[in-house]
Order: sequence, then structure tokens, then C-alpha cells
Amino acid sequence: MSDFVQSLRLWFAPQRIRDEGETPDYRFSLANERTFLAWIRTALALVGGGFAVDQFLPDLRWGVRVGLALALLAAGVLCALRAVNHWVRCERAMRRGEDLPVSRFPTVLSLAVALVALAMVVVIVFGWAGR
Repeated sequence: MSDFVQSLRLWFAPQRIRDEGETPDYRFSLANERTFLAWIRTALALVGGGFAVDQFLPDLRWGVRVGLALALLAAGVLCALRAVNHWVRCERAMRRGEDLPVSRFPTVLSLAVALVALAMVVVIVFGWAGR
């Protein structure tokens, strides 16, 4: 648990990472930052998709529309939080000379997006309109 708390603290004080290990080649740190930004772009797209479903599909039943919108918004929130967590974990691993951390999050996110997309296909095919 203390490793989690330490990682969480590094979210808000990333300069503390410099206290660990050796400075990696700056190209690796910059690549880690680009990966972080890609995750943030993905999170923003998911949040935007959630709002789009809610705002631009008013003919859907309320529960279906809100369910799809909330699923996309939740995925966006998780993606944004995971972005900073992954950045910190990778930066620490590089400084310590450890293997980069592995994660199931990309699989979970892919499955969540696929389920929402499948639900939207069903909605389009069967035309679940009404409130």
C-alpha cells in the first residue's frame, strides 16, 4: 500500500522522481511523456463521445442514452487517471533500471469501448427510440 501512496504523491510532485535512481536518456522520458499525452487524448475523446451521445441522440430512450453516455464518460475518467499513473510508474522504472510495468488496462479499456460500440450498433439497428 505504501508504494501506491508514494506513486499517488508523485502525481502531484513529479520532481520527487528525480530522487530515485539515475536519470534515463531524455529520449525515453520524452517518449513516456508522448505516451501520457496519447492517453490524455484518448480520455478527452471518450469524454467528448459521452457528451455527444447524451446531447445528439435525444430520441434514444433515456436509460439507454444515459447508460451509453455514462459508460463513455467513466472510461474517459479512468483513462485520464491511468495516464498519469502509467507515466509515473514508467518514469520510476526507467530511473531504477527496472522492466517497464505491464498493465491490463489497455485490454479493459478496449473491451469497454467495444461493448459501448456494440450497444450503439444494436441501438442503430433496432432503433430504440422513445423516452
